[in-house]
Amino acid sequence: MALELRQQLKLAQQLVMTPQLQQAIKLLQLSRLDLVETVHRELLENPFLEERQEEIKQEVTDNRPTDVSDIVYDREISNSADWEDYLGEFASTPRGMSARDHEQAEEMSSLENRCSMRPTLTGHLMWQLRLSQLTDEQKAIGELIIGNLSSSGYIQASIEEVAAMAKASPQDVEKVLHAVQRFDPVGVAARTPQECLLTQIEVLGYDCDPVLVSLVRDHLEDLELYRYKPLLRKYHIDMDELREYLAVIQSLDPMPGSSFGGDEVVYVSPDVYVYKIGDEFQIVLNDDGLPQLGLSPECERLADKAEGKEKDYFADKLRSATWLIKSLHQRQRTLYKVVESIVRHQKTFFEEGVNYLKPLILKDIAEDIGMHESTISRVTSNKYVATPHGVFPLKFFFNSALNLSGGGEVGSESVKAFIKKRINDEDPQAPLSDDALVTLLKQQLNVDIARRTVAKYRMAMDIPSSSRRKARL
Repeated sequence: MALELRQQLKLAQQLVMTPQLQQAIKLLQLSRLDLVETVHRELLENPFLEERQEEIKQEVTDNRPTDVSDIVYDREISNSADWEDYLGEFASTPRGMSARDHEQAEEMSSLENRCSMRPTLTGHLMWQLRLSQLTDEQKAIGELIIGNLSSSGYIQASIEEVAAMAKASPQDVEKVLHAVQRFDPVGVAARTPQECLLTQIEVLGYDCDPVLVSLVRDHLEDLELYRYKPLLRKYHIDMDELREYLAVIQSLDPMPGSSFGGDEVVYVSPDVYVYKIGDEFQIVLNDDGLPQLGLSPECERLADKAEGKEKDYFADKLRSATWLIKSLHQRQRTLYKVVESIVRHQKTFFEEGVNYLKPLILKDIAEDIGMHESTISRVTSNKYVATPHGVFPLKFFFNSALNLSGGGEVGSESVKAFIKKRINDEDPQAPLSDDALVTLLKQQLNVDIARRTVAKYRMAMDIPSSSRRKARL
């Protein structure tokens, strides 16, 4: 069989992701704050885009006729009057200081003086290390110790490893480690929780009590598991004295670096507001800070006169600006339709609260507004809605269904809210077990649910088991 080349015509469909389509998909997924940042960046980069300023029309309430001579007199006074001479010594600025002098002070101030940065654990310890009376060799060892700390403040390298990196003896590393552990926060750079707490006990002056030192050094696990009776017999103390020791131990910080290692606070700005006015719900998109874009007439006139490469550049930027304006309009329109459909499906939630949240999936909203599920998923990502019951992410309204005994379904988020409320209201001396929660759900919500499902929901909300929630003291 001979091999040969042949030409063949074939008709096929192929999805082409144009840059404009990619931009539209990206805009759908952006949160409101990211969208504002993106729009401001496009305003700087694209000369065809400009922000439309709404003209404020001042209503004339005084119908008294105005004399033309008064207008001319006021204009002449405003142009010729020297207000600084008029104010004299009561002027707000010294003579000879111009408006530019006022601006210069603020413009010349450094960025460090305007912005504040949250201190880190490493920076806080390095500042104390440089101010300490340690030698240069010891400070070099201290830098290695600080550089090997975890986010909770514990050292992750052994003494031998630090000694090898610093080319020093383990005894020298021990001395520097002893000094660093007494920096603020006290107990940092500890190797074990016992060492961390014992360092704090020493600095606070509680090390004179041998029972307290022994409890921390030898019986932390027993205290955690509430094994109190053997400790009472060993130290010949009663329950009241043990409570006092526990109060001292609980006042200590087992993770001294956690106050520096936390993430920055993330502020949520709702994309949509839902208000109840009368018997209806009103949906308002949050356009605060989002510029109203328009095409620049000056650039359009320049584009008409351009030739060659300049004409291609102007045409590309004009096309990009037009598509961005259309994409923003389409994004807001799609977001409004999705929230409107969610309000229709979850009307009982907006009226009564979380306990009345119904089961809902992306397919329900997609079929309601005639869009694809992937579009609904992109629209609901990283977006929040302000409701009469608080601010919630749009993904919150989509939850699985649990069957009711008498038929029908209930949302899983409603079950979680029920479990959380019952645990918050429980007796600390007799916390509710998972089996008890199953019984309450059956009696009050008529929900058929397994014990392992209740345990899964409880763990998802970071709620410990009943044995750990029980107040032993």
